[in-house]
Order: sequence, then C-alpha cells, then structure tokens
Amino acid sequence: MSHHPPPPMDELDRRILAALVANARRSYAEIGAAIGLSAPAVKRRVDRMREAGVITGFTTTVLPSALGWRTEAYVEVYCDSAAPPRRLAEVVRDHPEITAAMTVTGGPDALLHIRARDIAHFEDVLERVRAWPFIQRTVSHVVLTHLIAGSPEAGAHHGAPAASDSHAVPGPHAVSDPPVTPGSGPGTADATDHR
Repeated sequence: MSHHPPPPMDELDRRILAALVANARRSYAEIGAAIGLSAPAVKRRVDRMREAGVITGFTTTVLPSALGWRTEAYVEVYCDSAAPPRRLAEVVRDHPEITAAMTVTGGPDALLHIRARDIAHFEDVLERVRAWPFIQRTVSHVVLTHLIAGSPEAGAHHGAPAASDSHAVPGPHAVSDPPVTPGSGPGTADATDHR
C-alpha cells in the first residue's frame, strides 16, 4: 500500500464514512438517499476511498461471550532493551486470543488485549507470551464491567443492548504477574494483587 497521504475528503465523503461506520451493511442506495447522491455516485466514492486506503475493510463485530470468550484482560508487557516492535509483533502473531496489540509510551513497552474462555485459558496464553526470552515481566488488568455499552471493546453491535454478562474496561485491579526468573518458568509463582 502507498505511504502517500490520502486524498482530501469532502463533506459527502465524511457523511458516507459515518453511515458505513454506523452500519456497514447499508446499501449504497440507502446511503445515497440519506445524503442526496445516487447509488452509483456513492459506490464511486467508496471505491475511491478504498483504493486510497481510507477505508481499510469491512468487518463483523460479534459479542465475545456468544463464542464462549468470557474472560478479558489488558496486559502490560515489559521487555529488555533488545526488543524492537518487530519482535513484539512476532509474539502476538500466533495467538488468536490477542485481539489487539500495540507499543505504548510510559512504563510498559506494549499493551495486549486478550480474550479467553476462562481464567485457566487466559493463564495459558499469558504463560506462552511470557516464555519469550526478551520479556521481563507482565502486569495484567482483568476486565470486570464495560462502562460504555455498544463499544467495539465490548464486542456489541452498534445500537444493540448491552449483554447482561458483558465485561469491561480495566479497573483498579491490576495484577503484577510473577517475575520470569531462570529455572522458574512462567506461572510457577503466585500473582500479587496490587490495589
């Protein structure tokens, strides 16, 4: 994909994008009727935005608990000085439970968003992540309640009611995961709850 800046968008482009973000299944005819364009004109604009990389794809948002993924956590990852982003990308590539990962400013080197069936499954994922030799330690924040219903993090559809068993943004219950020490292996010590 080109690294050139995307072409300027006008107000109609922005309204088309807003309509697609709200409901990507709306037809071009429905969008056109709402903003005063024909369906072919909307399609041309959408095609142009896709070619320019403004629209990167279309996806389906699923309630994670419907798939049995009821445990959610954010994990801070602390690495030694020899861990560039490409090495961290290797860590997350083969773990479908890691739904988002990014390098961040501040104390940790990276932040992972993990979904799992249960705490045992989450612990297994955490052990696999912590087995990489350049990862010094992790700090886990287990999600309790989503405070914004319908947010992408909650996994709810736009406009859908919040599920009664939804989980949430990281609260103050951070768990410092046991340190990785030679000969101890991940998960062999008890985690300490820092409140």
